Amino acid sequence: MMRAAYAADPAQSRGRLVSEEESRFRSCFQRDRDRIIHSSAFRRLKHKTQVFVEHEGDYFRTRLTHSIEVAQVARTIAGALGLNVELTEAVALAHDLGHPPFGHTGEEALAALMAPHGGFDHNAQAIRIVTWLERHYAEFDGLNLTWETLEGLAKHNGPVRPPIPWALAEYDARHALELGTRAGGEAQVAAIADDIAYNSHDLQDGLRAGLFTADELARLPLLGDCFAAVDRAHPGLDPYRREHEALRRFFGLLVEDVIDCSRARLDALAPASADDIRMAADPVVAFSPALRRDLGAVRDFLFERMYRAPRVMVMRDEVTAVLCDLFPLFLSRPDLLPPQWRRDVERSKGETALARIVCDYIAGMTDRFALQQHARLCNGAPIAEPGTPPHG
Repeated sequence: MMRAAYAADPAQSRGRLVSEEESRFRSCFQRDRDRIIHSSAFRRLKHKTQVFVEHEGDYFRTRLTHSIEVAQVARTIAGALGLNVELTEAVALAHDLGHPPFGHTGEEALAALMAPHGGFDHNAQAIRIVTWLERHYAEFDGLNLTWETLEGLAKHNGPVRPPIPWALAEYDARHALELGTRAGGEAQVAAIADDIAYNSHDLQDGLRAGLFTADELARLPLLGDCFAAVDRAHPGLDPYRREHEALRRFFGLLVEDVIDCSRARLDALAPASADDIRMAADPVVAFSPALRRDLGAVRDFLFERMYRAPRVMVMRDEVTAVLCDLFPLFLSRPDLLPPQWRRDVERSKGETALARIVCDYIAGMTDRFALQQHARLCNGAPIAEPGTPPHG
């Protein structure tokens, strides 16, 4: 596949923090992608929530299935725009590594708990995971990813403005990621692929959960035309297939709009290098204004009917209580942490350093592990030696 002049070139990568011999068979961005796939943090996404808590049903998306879907969409868009598919895929697969248990609810809880110690941000935590917490290699901490992949993780949602999350600022001081500029085109693709994936599959999961009906979706912008097209092509189709066909069309509509709009933006900018995209005033990968407006109505519907649905809000309160119990417990009883985490505690100095270790430990938990630990440690059961750690 031909790459454009503005695509990231693995031969011109800015390299890794710790120099390594190049592979004979894989580009540096392919190696990044493969290290992410083989990481412990990526495997844990299997049991981390997307919207519904992981144990609520086998058919609902998890962070793992979501990340795979994002990568698939991102590969398609990157290929159509002449960008580097391997780098795009690496950023897409890693973009949710920093999410704690219980999704955005867990992030909000940890951000509040960590407010006296620099806060918590899942994008910054992803950087902390791939540069420090994945401690498997003999020659370095983390995965030693290329500058381009790290930049994409840090900035895929746009330039990072002050106040910069502490976990990101800490790494940037050692290996500057040019936080004030835009990310390259590959990371911009990963970000919009995330939007496409969650807007599409959250509609499907909400239907399966009974939070709204297909008739309600058919009254929304964009979706109405999709349902109408299915009804014209397949009159009398059974409801399950009708929903799937309509949402499939909605998904394709979003992808095609991004490709068409982004091609027009790239033609207007005429970037000669990846850095031209980084220095551009506006993103080069985007929805058209009309689709962005209509998609806003779909997002408003999801926020009201799904993300703030009564049953979801009840679960939000329950899982917030879990983290609000575990955090102060480990802060006051670091001896309850697994052995390798206790070694970090022994080397730490001060309450903030301890709080960040506890935060790293809890953020790495899966939904089920957090619930199990809470049941064991906070519900009156005898406190014993901790079990298998999430970063083990």
